[in-house]
Amino acid sequence: MPFISRLLEKELRKYLFKGKALVITGARQVGKTTLIRHLVEDDARVNWLNGDDFRDRERLRNPGLPEIEALFYGTDVLVIDEIQRIENAGLILKMMVDRFPDKQIIASGSSALEMSDRIFEPLTGRHFLFHLYPLGLSELYPGMPPLQLERELSFHLIYGSYPSVCLQRDLAEIQIRNLADQYLYKDVLVWKNIRKPALLEKLLQLLAFQIGSEVSVHELSRQLQVKSETVEQYLDLLEKAFVVFRLRPFFNNERKEVSKMSKVFFWDNGIRNAVCDRFSPLSARDDAGKLWENFAIAERMKWLRANGLFTRSCFWRNYNQSEVDYLEVSGGKISAWEMKWNKPATGNFNRAFRNLYPDAQTAFVSPSGIGDFTGISQTP
Repeated sequence: MPFISRLLEKELRKYLFKGKALVITGARQVGKTTLIRHLVEDDARVNWLNGDDFRDRERLRNPGLPEIEALFYGTDVLVIDEIQRIENAGLILKMMVDRFPDKQIIASGSSALEMSDRIFEPLTGRHFLFHLYPLGLSELYPGMPPLQLERELSFHLIYGSYPSVCLQRDLAEIQIRNLADQYLYKDVLVWKNIRKPALLEKLLQLLAFQIGSEVSVHELSRQLQVKSETVEQYLDLLEKAFVVFRLRPFFNNERKEVSKMSKVFFWDNGIRNAVCDRFSPLSARDDAGKLWENFAIAERMKWLRANGLFTRSCFWRNYNQSEVDYLEVSGGKISAWEMKWNKPATGNFNRAFRNLYPDAQTAFVSPSGIGDFTGISQTP
């Protein structure tokens, strides 16, 4: 498979050899191992271990100082792939960082859920954490002219942006179905022996049909016939597994602006469509606008995070049902966008919002303008 340069690589290079471990999380097959190989390819003194390999797991089972020193002999970089499969991984990484601060340790794992419990706590203050997402438009099509980019969008709105899906388009549907099965049902549903996997599946399906709409935990609990606390727990689980993310509402006046319910989006459109089993062409769908909103917002957030840009992402709505799809708040400044799939990106921006926030920067995001919105034709 050809290598696709990842934006996160530039960010990772800033933190090499700073006396701390680099920990890279990400769903299965988003390209973590490929990224790490490219990151360290210029350094021949690299030792690779893999938690999926029985011999490497045994090698790291309760190692003493001599065993740890042997791993670093003649190397500058130690890579441990699938770190969540290693017993006591957090304590072992802590020992390594403390003993060899001049070496670079890179650990990756597909299950951020297991890692959060078993690795991050012992490693507090000794690591930099990064997350790798499915491919972004600016990684797939750097510098591509707007008209040419528009022709690619319908594919990604339906099948998403996982590397194997993008690089083998003739097998896109079977690829994303297999990925959804591996990611959701192996990494998420079995985590901590979820007692009600069927409930989590039903919740995902409900969320898949509600992208772009505000989600009421109370209403979801009523539909699923469980307590609101259970729904909230499972939503949190899906967020930590990077299946979905929530946009919170932006407000300054609780009497006039929505302040409670969030919107839920999927990090990858293909996973969303696999959950609800819908792969028909855009011309035959009634949810193209929602797919565009999900896709554009997820792409923007992937680009921000890959470039280490921190901003508050949210949406806005008042109680008169006037709404703005996406906002970013940073340094006291507000930028706002409305998503337009089949409508021209012209006209007046939401009047109610402009009246409340006259200093906000506003724009529309249509297929012709997605390059500016997702970093293809702009720099961070």
